[in-house]
Amino acid sequence: MRSVSLFGTAIAALLALAPAASATRLIKSTSLQTCMEDSDFSASLFNFVFTPENRTIAIDIVASSTISGNITAELTIEAYGLKIITESLSPCDLDIDQLCPMKPGQFDLETSVTVDTDVIDNIPGVAYTVPDIDGTVTVSIVNSSGIQVACVEANLSNGKTVDSEIVKWVTAVIAGFALFVSAIASGLGHSTTAAHIAANALSLYGYFQNLAIIGMCAMTLPPITSAWTQNFEWSMGIIKVPFMQDIFAWYIESTGGTASTILDDLSSISVLVQKRSLEYLYHAGRAFMKRSNNDSDLSTISTTYIFYGIKRVAYKAGIEITSLYVTAFTMFIVFTIFISLLLLLAKLFLELIVKMKPSAADRFGEFRTRWLTIIKGMMYRMVLIGYPQMTVLSLWELVERDSPAVIVLAVVMLLMVNGLLAWAAFKVVRLAQRSVAIHKNPAFILYSDGAALNRWGFVYVMFRATAYYFIVPVLLYTFVKACFIAFGQSASTMQGIVLMCVEILFLVLLIAVKPYMDRRTNIFNIIIQSVNVVNSILFFFFTGVTKVPSLAIGVMGVVFFVLNAAFALVLLIMIIVSCVMAMLSKNPELRYQPMRDDRVSFIKSTNQFPEVQELEALGATARGNVPKY
Repeated sequence: MRSVSLFGTAIAALLALAPAASATRLIKSTSLQTCMEDSDFSASLFNFVFTPENRTIAIDIVASSTISGNITAELTIEAYGLKIITESLSPCDLDIDQLCPMKPGQFDLETSVTVDTDVIDNIPGVAYTVPDIDGTVTVSIVNSSGIQVACVEANLSNGKTVDSEIVKWVTAVIAGFALFVSAIASGLGHSTTAAHIAANALSLYGYFQNLAIIGMCAMTLPPITSAWTQNFEWSMGIIKVPFMQDIFAWYIESTGGTASTILDDLSSISVLVQKRSLEYLYHAGRAFMKRSNNDSDLSTISTTYIFYGIKRVAYKAGIEITSLYVTAFTMFIVFTIFISLLLLLAKLFLELIVKMKPSAADRFGEFRTRWLTIIKGMMYRMVLIGYPQMTVLSLWELVERDSPAVIVLAVVMLLMVNGLLAWAAFKVVRLAQRSVAIHKNPAFILYSDGAALNRWGFVYVMFRATAYYFIVPVLLYTFVKACFIAFGQSASTMQGIVLMCVEILFLVLLIAVKPYMDRRTNIFNIIIQSVNVVNSILFFFFTGVTKVPSLAIGVMGVVFFVLNAAFALVLLIMIIVSCVMAMLSKNPELRYQPMRDDRVSFIKSTNQFPEVQELEALGATARGNVPKY
């Protein structure tokens, strides 16, 4: 019972300041992995559950050993990187027959132990309620000669996590709702309101994507940091639909690949989501996690799978690693088709309303007359929104090579999204330059040409007219990050350094140029980028290159969660307030100051634009040029 009491004391040291939760309380571990090279003891299955309500510890372990003779176990328990217990134990003194003496071979142990009441009383409620606790138990096995022959380690969990389905749904619904309100405001002729809400919604979505992307970094992460970033992986198209996963596995197999089956084998294997305290396994796992061209089965140390970076994200999302790219690709296509069909149905519905009530013909007139161009523009917008996810994961797929067909999909998608956005940026730059050459103002053609505005407006409406080009540095910023995230999965230190440098440079660029449409939107985006910079600095420390004490890393993980949880809440409230006021106000345009680039007057002059084009064409003909829009 001494070992049980020791464990209870260690758990009590996992800090306490909160009451126990009303739900079932437990402390558990589902993986036991080696933590030294050439360890003579390893476990292929380990399940440990301590439930204080019935005072029992249930243990189920399948292990193998090449050790013989009497041993001593050096037990070390850490909480948030801080050693709180170090004790030497003898299996013979504890009456563990299977380990006294230790015999070579495999052994199965399934048992339960009753815990003393005083041990339970010493465990504070916080041990069961603080989400994603960073607790680890390490056992070093020493033979009778005093030589360390094995090392095993288990991560502790209380079943509570900040990785929440509620957070995922709330953030996704509010971001989508903001884009919907923006579309309605635009259709009603409130162009300034629509532009502001759309710009803020896209910035919010970009912030979510940035959290998702840094969660894909290969560096070791405190559990609470990894869990919080997982809430935003939906913004990268990583959404599990169970019946689709079966289809994706079949597709991988039928196109020359080998689908992984790790999630189906969890009852017989150990899975390690790599974390800070397991440095040996983390580095060793890099060599074991690579796949050859003709074998996509993941290699293991014993039967323990080691996940980090993008693989960690896939596993925590419940998606087989070989199905990750196809999942993101399919979600991108599905949502693009869904929005297109929604707009088409809106067009048909509006036409029906006009036939029934001719007086409503003035409502959504721009959409009804230019609906096809607007749908094309919407598809471009979807490409811009999905650009980070498809760039990161397409580049990553070129490294993973799940099957020849999936590689082709990745190459085509990579070329398509980059080609379309490059073409859109090129067209906008040409239109702005022509407008400057003829009208001495880039805003004239960009906003008075309805066709150009509806098709290419997604590239420049969030910026002031003179910063129409800023989409180019935005795309370069995203592409550079994507390259280092996708290709740097085996170089976490490089990822941390580059990510921090890129975020800082982009913040400096935002402050220097102030490219957005007005002061309010510039401040909004600069603050978001400032938080991105803080996040990147924290992730730089997570690489371990600075040799920061483990306790400090644990504190940084908590700081990351608190900062981003509070910031996301503030952003969501701001977006909700803006949307509600836009929907309830009779004239929401009054909330915003007139744009300095005078875009509103140019938009209102759309009806006169054909005549302007005619006069311009005559002048161009006289000069021997033919203007093109």
